[in-house]
Amino acid sequence: MKPIAMLCAALLLTGCAAVNTPLNQPLPEGRNQPLADTAMIGPKDGEVYIGLAFSGGGMRASAFSYGLLEELRAQTATAKDPDGVLSDVRLVTGVSGGSVTAAYFGLKGPKALTGYRENYLLTNAEKYMANSPLNPMTLVRGVSGGANGRKTFGRYLDETLFHGATFGDLHNHSRVITWINAADMANQTPFLFSPETFDALCSDLSSFPISDAVAASAAFPLVFAPITLRAHQGECQYQEPDWLTAARYNPEATAAMKAQAAALESYGDPDKVKYVKLLDGGITDNFGTTGLAIERARARNGYAPMTAQQAVRLKRFLFLVADAGTEKTYRWSQKLRGPGGASLAMGIAGASMGSASRTGYDAMRLQLDNWQKDLVEFRCSLSNAQVRRYRGSLAGWNCRDVKFFVGQISFNDLDAAQQKDLNEIPTRLRLKPEQVDMAIQAGRMAARLNPDLNGFLRSTPGRNPLAALKTGAGKQPTRISPIKN
Repeated sequence: MKPIAMLCAALLLTGCAAVNTPLNQPLPEGRNQPLADTAMIGPKDGEVYIGLAFSGGGMRASAFSYGLLEELRAQTATAKDPDGVLSDVRLVTGVSGGSVTAAYFGLKGPKALTGYRENYLLTNAEKYMANSPLNPMTLVRGVSGGANGRKTFGRYLDETLFHGATFGDLHNHSRVITWINAADMANQTPFLFSPETFDALCSDLSSFPISDAVAASAAFPLVFAPITLRAHQGECQYQEPDWLTAARYNPEATAAMKAQAAALESYGDPDKVKYVKLLDGGITDNFGTTGLAIERARARNGYAPMTAQQAVRLKRFLFLVADAGTEKTYRWSQKLRGPGGASLAMGIAGASMGSASRTGYDAMRLQLDNWQKDLVEFRCSLSNAQVRRYRGSLAGWNCRDVKFFVGQISFNDLDAAQQKDLNEIPTRLRLKPEQVDMAIQAGRMAARLNPDLNGFLRSTPGRNPLAALKTGAGKQPTRISPIKN
């Protein structure tokens, strides 16, 4: 009778699983406003366009992406521009742990780096979380829907970093398009916190808390209950975009485009979706690059998601993906049994994230190659009058003078011993100070050694390649110190 009693007790406890009530409000009228103000300001503005993608991986991903940002600023700062190339960042996208850094940089710009290590990376972001594997209540809540709700990690983010900031604040104060990525469980697709997605939900994005979007992006299965959004069907005059209609009927549309179109379409159908359940974005796209692929696949011009003015002024484009990887272990490979239970679920999610990372990056590279060709074709199709309107003059104009640099900053850029130490850093939201600093230093070192970044800097007037500037020709940077137990 004892096992039966324990089972009954466990079933009774399933009612204690965390439930996140929807916070998204109906869209009062019209359509959602853009994520950021991308209007040009100075005559040289737009000649350099930088996009950054930050992977998932808990606090180590937050620290790794921060290290990349620190190195970009430290090695490209000038007297006139102390923030260096960070002033040219126009797009940042993030998933899970990387979405924390992405969202905060999108909101604050280069100022986000000041105090980020002390005020967030070195703190206990698990402060309000139930995460003890020895607590049977935690295990039961995890299996029955999620051990933690938004009042744990989301609450901590709001208290520590975002202080009530919403996507409306992003629009009003930022010139950086900021994409926060989660995973739509029912549609099995990436979910992008974007005006277009919230238009389909008849929901107001501007009033939605940034911390809640980041909490959705980081809602790892079992550890967190899904972040829930309500579909406000019939509460706005929604008109589906042309690309969605085309994807429905175009046999040449990609599978990814068809899936995203079907997801948006489902949000307007009360028989399919009343509530959208969101989990960790790394399950479907661990680099957060789906948004870029969709923007290009659906584009009806050669420059989206840039403006026409940005496309004409552009000379050099840099897109860097900061890949902090996922915690790897070979413990299961050393014995016949296992894994099982929570370890099996975590392993399945990790395998899904690794696969999504590889396929997502390959798809993004293809899209960017095609985008460069489309940009050149668009620029060369313009009349002199159009060039003057967008650019101010014809002086130095060459429609083909635009070059893309695309690179992946990862642990793979470091030696085998360093990679082993880094891969042993757990995928958690609380790390030892030495683990945080190891991940930060890894981001800095990997950036210095990246050939794509160095190629971009060599091709950009006034910039020097990081590796030569920091370490000297032919020298290797100082090795990361291993973690002390």
